[in-house]
Amino acid sequence: MSNYVGAPGSTVSRREFLAATGSVGALGLAGCAAPTNGDGNAAVGADETTVSQTSESALPYTSPPEVVQVDEQGGKVTLKSAPARHAAHPLETMGGPVELPQVWAFSADDGAPSVPGPILRTTEGNDMEVTLDNTDGMRPHTVHFHGVRKAWKDDGVPTTTGIRVDPGEKHTYTIPANVPGTHLYHCHYQTHRHIEMGMYGILRVDPKGYEPADREYFMTVRDWDSRLPRQMAGENVAYDPRNRKPDVFTVNGKSAPRTLHPEDGSPIIVEQDDTVRIHYVNAGYMSHPMHIHNHRFQVVEKDGGVVPEAARHDMDVTNIAPAERHTIEFTADAQPGIYLMHCHKVNHVMNGGFYPGGMLGGVVYKEAMDTDIFAKLMEYAGYEG
Repeated sequence: MSNYVGAPGSTVSRREFLAATGSVGALGLAGCAAPTNGDGNAAVGADETTVSQTSESALPYTSPPEVVQVDEQGGKVTLKSAPARHAAHPLETMGGPVELPQVWAFSADDGAPSVPGPILRTTEGNDMEVTLDNTDGMRPHTVHFHGVRKAWKDDGVPTTTGIRVDPGEKHTYTIPANVPGTHLYHCHYQTHRHIEMGMYGILRVDPKGYEPADREYFMTVRDWDSRLPRQMAGENVAYDPRNRKPDVFTVNGKSAPRTLHPEDGSPIIVEQDDTVRIHYVNAGYMSHPMHIHNHRFQVVEKDGGVVPEAARHDMDVTNIAPAERHTIEFTADAQPGIYLMHCHKVNHVMNGGFYPGGMLGGVVYKEAMDTDIFAKLMEYAGYEG
């Protein structure tokens, strides 16, 4: 278990969180009543056969993505991929459960497999040696990194480099950290299937002399067509990549209300007057206009490029296209409370037929954690303290 809570990149300790929640952290919330909708469960969760198959599966569940400080490891990291179950929202609250019975999850070194994959963080000017270890794999894979400039052989595309990593093999890519910013990585073998199955993550290259904000978080948004993960788990369903039907929507792999779970989800935890920096990555197939309530922000980076100050302006929605990366900054200067962050395609903020759910998280002020409404949100999310 991590010593920190909140979205990846958080520096809020569990001790701080429990102190802020007062009696909330001591509540036994498992099994408490919360909004349900018997007719509105998400497509995966509503299928009784799926639930039965998943409960009997030997596959492990994914963990939340971790931040890997590659510089501290001598510039080297090993990625593996393994099949796993992925509980986007495991409870019956708010249209759940929402579960993908099989995903292909990246792990780093000896870490747990996660969807999204590990966040690889390095510094401008350093080279990374990224070894894709497929010795225990069942199918070919590669790794392709967006943004950074690299040698042809390290591009990770088998049809143009002739390099793929077959089961039983390893391959090391040299990835120079020569373009500062937030980038995407993913498998580029049968990309239309392997990304859909969860093989993606974030590469963060900090510029030299980087000054972090008071609070800095990573957010990967994703739309899923659950038919492929269900098909790969053995269900009798047909999947057509040219006729996708997205039915699961996630932030850092979770659907609301699980997104607000302090350990399994990604709440944006702030204190009054904090400067807040969020690195958004869209690993899905659709654009997602991300909106934050009651705060005005500026886009300061896009796809590894710094937005000139003269071109910045205050806004409350930024539309992130597939594979785009937007870094936003704002000051936590609202009245302390709990404010939504969500895709403004409102049908993406649903679990099946239940609203709200899906691609929704929140900015949570520590000053508002010792309240009844926060306790109720933790109940919906399944936090037991």
